[in-house]
Amino acid sequence: MYLTKEVKQDIFAKHGKGTNDTGSAEGQIALFTHRINHLTEHLKRNRKDFNTERSLVRMVGKRRSLLDYLKKKDINRYRAIIKELGIRK
Repeated sequence: MYLTKEVKQDIFAKHGKGTNDTGSAEGQIALFTHRINHLTEHLKRNRKDFNTERSLVRMVGKRRSLLDYLKKKDINRYRAIIKELGIRK
């Protein structure tokens, strides 16, 4: 499994306020980014996996919604997470 409990804790510790802070926008965006990168690599190998492609599109949309929320709420946090994760605007 690519997303173990330890990996999630590392993501939330690095981007959230702590390992138990799973609800912060930064932590959720980082988790979605990790999952999106994994699915992108999967789709490079399996081009005809349309169910995964649909899941990837939905996940990108959810991440975009969280980024829009963070941009509206606090532009400095938005700019920091964009720069840290290397996400295009």
